[in-house]
Amino acid sequence: MKFFGKVLLTLLLILLLALVAIYVLLQTQWGAGWISRQVSAGSDYQLSLRKMEHNFSDPSHLLLNDVSFGRKDQPATLVAKRINLGLSLLQFSSLLHFASIRLDQGMLNLSDKSAPLSLQADRLQLSQMALNRNQGDWPLQAERVDGSVAPWKPEAGIVLGKEANFQMSAGSLTLDGIPAANVLVQGSIHGPQLVLSNFGADVALGSVSASAQRDAQGWQVNSLRLNSIRLQSDKTLAGFLQPLRTLPTMNFDRIDMTDARLQGQDWAVTDLNLTLKDLTLSNGDWQSNGGSLSMNASSFVNGSMQLDDPIANMDFSVQGVQLTQFSSRWVNGLVRAQGSWTRSDKKLTLDKLVVAGLEYTLPLNWRERWMETLPSWLDSVQVTKFSASRNLIIDINPDFPFQITALDGNGSNLLMARNHQWGIWSGNLSFNAAAATFNRVDLRHPSITLSADDNAINVSEMSAFSADGMLEGLATLSQQPQRTVSLTLNGSKVNATLLQNWGWPTIPLNGNATMQLKMQGSLQASQPLKPSVNATLAVSNGEQSVQQTLRCGQLGWLTID
Repeated sequence: MKFFGKVLLTLLLILLLALVAIYVLLQTQWGAGWISRQVSAGSDYQLSLRKMEHNFSDPSHLLLNDVSFGRKDQPATLVAKRINLGLSLLQFSSLLHFASIRLDQGMLNLSDKSAPLSLQADRLQLSQMALNRNQGDWPLQAERVDGSVAPWKPEAGIVLGKEANFQMSAGSLTLDGIPAANVLVQGSIHGPQLVLSNFGADVALGSVSASAQRDAQGWQVNSLRLNSIRLQSDKTLAGFLQPLRTLPTMNFDRIDMTDARLQGQDWAVTDLNLTLKDLTLSNGDWQSNGGSLSMNASSFVNGSMQLDDPIANMDFSVQGVQLTQFSSRWVNGLVRAQGSWTRSDKKLTLDKLVVAGLEYTLPLNWRERWMETLPSWLDSVQVTKFSASRNLIIDINPDFPFQITALDGNGSNLLMARNHQWGIWSGNLSFNAAAATFNRVDLRHPSITLSADDNAINVSEMSAFSADGMLEGLATLSQQPQRTVSLTLNGSKVNATLLQNWGWPTIPLNGNATMQLKMQGSLQASQPLKPSVNATLAVSNGEQSVQQTLRCGQLGWLTID
């Protein structure tokens, strides 16, 4: 018996020595190389390991130094200066489940498409790591990342697992091309629900903070605060806002923006303050029931339009938008409006529209803009009450320049657009001014009064003083596509050549005269007026009378002594 005991003891000692030798060898560079070669040769993964360490003073932890790990023929998934594996008794039943995994000073490439490792941990910790995610809709690059995930049980397409609490901070981060610094994220995952209980970052020289959650229906943003944002973009305003149409469903409880400055291609807004409540964006549209928007800025520029000190307040409902206040300084004047937009008929109704003190030079293509089709969300524009005062309107088009000084006006029940097309489709409108110049013809106190319905625009009064005389007229413009126009213009003690600067052929008379012009033509869209004109003009200076007839551009005339 003693002999067998000695043999057994000797075998145990040899086994112990072998284990000790293996333990020591595995902690050498040779042992680390041997482990790397075994893993690389026996699996689809490539492992590079410089050294493995274990200390009996801290027996529950295994240290791996200078690690590179990833799938063969692909960039490394993980590179780390040190990996600290926390061991537990669970290792005996689940070899790749660790009490903790700590990654120090390295890089982690994330991919939702690749199958996850079987590694799991009660806690995953990151220290001064870099994270990269170049695939999917939200590419991500982050530097100097510290944080933890508990527990960490990754699955295919779910890097953090289905049930986890997480906390991360990053020195710098770029998400879908948007850079940020000093980022902090805290939250949890519960099945399909992602909760961001706290998010904060320095973005575009300002700061952003938010709390939100996401589930199968979309995002619920409880709060979003943006302070002192200074953002520059190379996109037009439409291109800058385009991502709002492609976002997943987003429910916003509240958005606050203060002191923001945004600039893009041919547009800018300065000192923007904004509060948005209870709004949902989904499938390129919005919905709200009891939401609101309040905003103001120092200036807003879009192309040639510049608004100074704009203020807008509106309420949202299922039916549409109630514009409770809009005001802005524009071209040295003031614009004020209030009204509503209804979703069912896409109609904008302005209960009140006031323009005062404008000094506005019309763009050279203002006629083309007038003919443009309105966007799909705006079918018609109704102005219940309109008033204008002390406005200066200038057109520098060399073909027919004009200037109207101290222009006042008022209107009621004006239908300014229908079927996505500008016009004066119904209502009453009148204007008067202190003075005007139409293509080098000076007029004093010009005025016009008109009414419109489905059939025609009727000018019931049109008058102006010219030199020592006066002009008066009536006109009718059809609302049909041919846009037939008829005009009667009477002049008393006016210059006999007055109409020449307005396109009428030369008149062989001088001095003051009385005249009567009767004209018919067509203002059909995209067609010149002159070839359609049929008109007669009778002019008399007391000594000589001339009658001219213009038929489709062909002139005939008769002189009576």
